[in-house]
Amino acid sequence: MTETILPKQFAEMRREGQSYHLIDVRTPIEFQEVHLTEARNIPLDRLKFEDIPQDGKPVVFICKSGTRGRMACDKFAGHEVKIFNVDGGTQACVEAGLAVVRGRKAMSLERQVRIAAGSLVLLGAILSFVHPGFLAISGFVGAGLVFSGVTDTCGMGMMLAKMPWNQVKTPGQACQT
Repeated sequence: MTETILPKQFAEMRREGQSYHLIDVRTPIEFQEVHLTEARNIPLDRLKFEDIPQDGKPVVFICKSGTRGRMACDKFAGHEVKIFNVDGGTQACVEAGLAVVRGRKAMSLERQVRIAAGSLVLLGAILSFVHPGFLAISGFVGAGLVFSGVTDTCGMGMMLAKMPWNQVKTPGQACQT
């Protein structure tokens, strides 16, 4: 069973002392920047059913704005776990005054996607003066952006999330390549 709850309803759950598991499905770098105090970070692309505690407590998914949280809920729909998605995500919780932990500021994935997509389109346009075939770069990126908008997924964002600068290094962790 999946339900969407507003940050105010989630805050009320917390005040009443209701038990739940809070899973933040954003990337580690986004989580490091700001997250709710008791949140556990499991990025959406790594989230498996085994990660969901089976102790009868509801599971609350949260992300930046609610989209990935909804995707996590959809991923586990049909299981015997009560699942919630926080509408508006972490941003809405911060605005509602819920307690958060703040870390190092990072460039958002959305901004990285805009920079990468814009750079590729510009590169394709400039290189088209060398050979018109380079316009295919701009067309490919444009088609990808349309697909991203229609499906509410972002392949470029998922690729950028795996880049080294978007990974969080913990003490004693070797660099990943």
